[in-house]
Amino acid sequence: MKLKSSFFYTLREDVKDEDSTSGNLLVRAGYVKKMSSGVYAFMPLGYRVLEKIRAIVKDEMDQTDAQELLMPALISEEVYIASGRKDIIGSSMFSLKDRNDRPFVLGPTHEELFAQAAKMKIQSYKDLPFNLYQFQDKFRDEPRPRYGLIRVREFIMKDAYSFDKDLEGLDLSYQKMFNAYKNSFDRMGLDYQIVSADTGIMGGLLSEEFQALAPLGEDILVIAKEANYASNLEVAEVIHRYEDTGVRLPRTKVHTPQARTIEEVTEFLEQPIEKFIKTLIYRADERLVAVCVSGLREVNEVKLQKLLNALTIELASAEEVIQATHAAVGFAGPVGLSVDIIMDQEVSELNDFIVGANETDYHFVHVNQHDFKPTLIGDIVNIQEGDLCPADPRYTVSFTRGIEIGNTFKLGDKYSKAMDLFYMDENNQLVPVMMGSYGIGIGRCLAAIVEQNNDDNGIDWPVNIAPYQVAIIVINTKDDTQSKAANTLYEQLSSRGIDVILDNRDQRPGVKFKDMDLIGIPYRITVGKALADNNVEFKARKDEQAQLIALDSILEVLTQELTKGSR
Repeated sequence: MKLKSSFFYTLREDVKDEDSTSGNLLVRAGYVKKMSSGVYAFMPLGYRVLEKIRAIVKDEMDQTDAQELLMPALISEEVYIASGRKDIIGSSMFSLKDRNDRPFVLGPTHEELFAQAAKMKIQSYKDLPFNLYQFQDKFRDEPRPRYGLIRVREFIMKDAYSFDKDLEGLDLSYQKMFNAYKNSFDRMGLDYQIVSADTGIMGGLLSEEFQALAPLGEDILVIAKEANYASNLEVAEVIHRYEDTGVRLPRTKVHTPQARTIEEVTEFLEQPIEKFIKTLIYRADERLVAVCVSGLREVNEVKLQKLLNALTIELASAEEVIQATHAAVGFAGPVGLSVDIIMDQEVSELNDFIVGANETDYHFVHVNQHDFKPTLIGDIVNIQEGDLCPADPRYTVSFTRGIEIGNTFKLGDKYSKAMDLFYMDENNQLVPVMMGSYGIGIGRCLAAIVEQNNDDNGIDWPVNIAPYQVAIIVINTKDDTQSKAANTLYEQLSSRGIDVILDNRDQRPGVKFKDMDLIGIPYRITVGKALADNNVEFKARKDEQAQLIALDSILEVLTQELTKGSR
């Protein structure tokens, strides 16, 4: 690409409405442009990187013998009603109607359509297994788009679906795709962690996430390296250290005026926070429930929702809390409540604790297990740093953050049964097909690479991901000798299949240097005054200083660097 006659621009200042390093740099460097909240256009540079990432993923998919196809993005709403997911996905789906008033959605995910397509082939066990994939736009009405390409409303996903006759076959297909994902992210140069995850709206038997490690990451990853343990915070099991004090004093009501928060109550009663049990009122679908957890813990709403088998869960409104407790907000407790009580496993092992009295300005002290009866008991809290490792309690866990770039699911027969996808087995019995689902966010990969590869000057792309590998800069475009040498070198590199930029703009050298650093070109060749001695300057993006290289040797030097950089 010769810049003087190309669509190329950069911005000098940070972008005010971008809240991530990657979002800011990608907009400033002319890779993407925000068209509306959570919706981005990929400019020529950004599209080149997108295509390089797509090519890596496609190559790995093809090596698994998966076959590529393309599903529609405009989907009849009936499909999601049939699978039971319309209510689960709910307001996250973009909905519309055609001229005949028939309801459609913009596809948030495509499991149902792939199951429908598979029915065209599958009749007997002899028709299995096989694997299909696509690159397709997905649409999700995110309530709060943010972090550039990381949390958006429209995005490109590579989604794949495997079809097998039994769980043993699903295990083999899953492992094949799992390895292809690892290869893909390794080739992108990403630093990532594989963690156990919640199956979420997908459902099924198993979910694992590929998380690109980055301080910006929305997901908290729970790690215990010594135990080879890694999990998303949403599903990490909590292993408690129980210490029974043996105290069993009678329950007593105490006046705690204006002491609503845990901090206020513990200060007023001069008791440690671990003596306090929080009672939070939640709305689970159409009913109110009371949730009891240690004052040291936070409710894990993913775990709670699964325990209650609820479609939706949210904290109750102030009016609903008053309705359930007959007291002001801040004085809820489990004793005497008429709603179901959901107790964390840790609380079920405790005695002699403090709770709200369901009476304004009052709490109970010396509360014990016999003072109330829980409806359900389970692990419903977040694990904390320093807690025992669920896989091996000899070790403790630590936290890091990640950007989810890929996800693999063992769906089992969830969608097969919903979409009537069966086959005839060896005994002439109808059996549901076992499915797997596998997704990679192409734009998220791009953003994650930038989050992990940048400095004060801009983006620092891995060589095989960069839109162009080399930039040739002409210092004086009015100097015919410099321009001719630069153009000859440009043609030589292009003929060898090297992605190269020729910066022949009528700009100051400093502007050109800054632009090439900002957009992240791995190698720079400068054609300037040194050409009088048959030399050019050569500089790797990561190096502090340039070096003089004979013009006749620059191809050899560059080829060696590109070979090293692509490993």
